[in-house]
Amino acid sequence: MAHIDLGVDEKQFPGITGPMMYRPETAKPLNELAEVLLRSPNSLPAGERELIAAYVSGRNECTFCCASHSAFAAAQLDEGMDLVDQVRADLDSAPISAKLRALLRIAGAVQVSGRNVTAELVESARTQGATDVEIHDTVLIAAAFCMFNRYVDGLGTFAPTGHDAYAETTRRIIEVGYGAAARPPAA
Repeated sequence: MAHIDLGVDEKQFPGITGPMMYRPETAKPLNELAEVLLRSPNSLPAGERELIAAYVSGRNECTFCCASHSAFAAAQLDEGMDLVDQVRADLDSAPISAKLRALLRIAGAVQVSGRNVTAELVESARTQGATDVEIHDTVLIAAAFCMFNRYVDGLGTFAPTGHDAYAETTRRIIEVGYGAAARPPAA
């Protein structure tokens, strides 16, 4: 049970969805940020951006965000959950592009501290073909997910277990995006 009464059934509105239902005025800009960072054009493919979110959330040990964004990434990557699990288990040996590996290293540095992002990490990403937009978005996704992770865990919200628990939310996120998916389905 969450640390505060969110006024919702946490099993029906787990993780970040409960606090967003509790404070819709803060949920709106948070969902807009997630939509831009994870789904808008002019950046990495959506599956790779979701993978960055899952990677950072896993490093932060945020069960809900790691599980949900792992599911969202898997649904949008050809290699599915096997790839997500490999990246989270061992970034160095995961079968991903050198560019994505370099960007995930930047995300991992941000997860520790923004000051851990070095000119060498950025240059490595550029050498592997990353654009300034992709580097920018990687840093912002990592920073935002540190905040989202602390929001979810700081309120002690419920996190369902198992990949199947995130199937419906995954479908809705991919189909309609973060803003629309955050609203409860019509009865």
